[in-house]
Amino acid sequence: MTSTTVLDDDGAKAPTPRRPEPSAPGRRRIAWRSPYLAIWAATALLFAVSPLIAPGSLGTGALQSVLPYAAILAVVGVGQTLVVQQRGLDLSVPGVVSLSAIVVTKVAEGQDSRLALALFAAIGVGVVSGLLSGLVVTLLRVTPLVATLGVNALLVGTVLRVTSGSQTASAAPALASFAADRVLGVPMLVLVALVLLVAVTFVLRATTVGRRFVAVGTSAAAGHAAGLPVRRYQCLTYVVAATCGALGGVLAAGYLQTPGLGVGDNYLLPSIAAVVLGGTALAGGGGSVIATAGGALFLTQLQQVVFGAGVPASGQLLIQSVAIGVGMAVRTVPWRRIASARRRTTAVPGSSEPEPVPGTATRSA
Repeated sequence: MTSTTVLDDDGAKAPTPRRPEPSAPGRRRIAWRSPYLAIWAATALLFAVSPLIAPGSLGTGALQSVLPYAAILAVVGVGQTLVVQQRGLDLSVPGVVSLSAIVVTKVAEGQDSRLALALFAAIGVGVVSGLLSGLVVTLLRVTPLVATLGVNALLVGTVLRVTSGSQTASAAPALASFAADRVLGVPMLVLVALVLLVAVTFVLRATTVGRRFVAVGTSAAAGHAAGLPVRRYQCLTYVVAATCGALGGVLAAGYLQTPGLGVGDNYLLPSIAAVVLGGTALAGGGGSVIATAGGALFLTQLQQVVFGAGVPASGQLLIQSVAIGVGMAVRTVPWRRIASARRRTTAVPGSSEPEPVPGTATRSA
């Protein structure tokens, strides 16, 4: 292959023409292929068909009850998303949420004057438990599933020890009032979730720490080669994730006012399902906490529709499991490769490339 030089009218070498940039519609077409947009289309479709399946599921009262639970699940899902981006899975969510909810009520003892100390203690539960999980994973090289499951057992045992198997304490009036308050009709818990989502998204996309975090999740070996403190990032991930779980427990305690001992049990499987449905790959690397919030809203509304349609509560876990399976299948199954293989299999037999005409030259590959 020979190259030609383009000369202008004066005999000078003309600049090599640059390839034109893709047009704005082209960029939009690429953006619409983002894996994080599918959950919003599914959520919009679910809200559209909800009145047909369960009348009244889109009423004002129904939405006011759905949004707070979706907000708490989104807060917990933020931490789960960060762990999944580091190729892990946090199974300590039930223990963190339950213990932080118990601590914020036990320490406050129903008094607003002790609320600040109670909040500090509850968030401290998340920091300590996350640090423990992170150290076990990074220093002892224990699989994240085993490490976080062991920490969860320790936290659940602490709950039973602190409460003696019965919970009678209630949230402080200020915390309960905050959780039940609304701003322009929007529940306060939703605003807290939005602030957290915006803050985490900004850090991940607009800061050096966030970009290095994504790089470590994509390839820890490449992070080591680049001189990044990989273990520090991984350990800090579990601390932040458990802190998000503790914040979710505090919000749940304020909204329920008297949380049960197993209040965190309702957030393990849904938090994983929200991450998967949001499009975050379990292989690590990229992810979107905004899409995870969409998955949380989808699951909460789905639960509302299921109960409104008269399906027993036992079917909730089955539906969540199916949702996880569908979400993983959409992301991990090579549908294009399967479709291409199927087209080759069903092609008309005997068809082949045309033979070259004698006397003509053929170009080698």
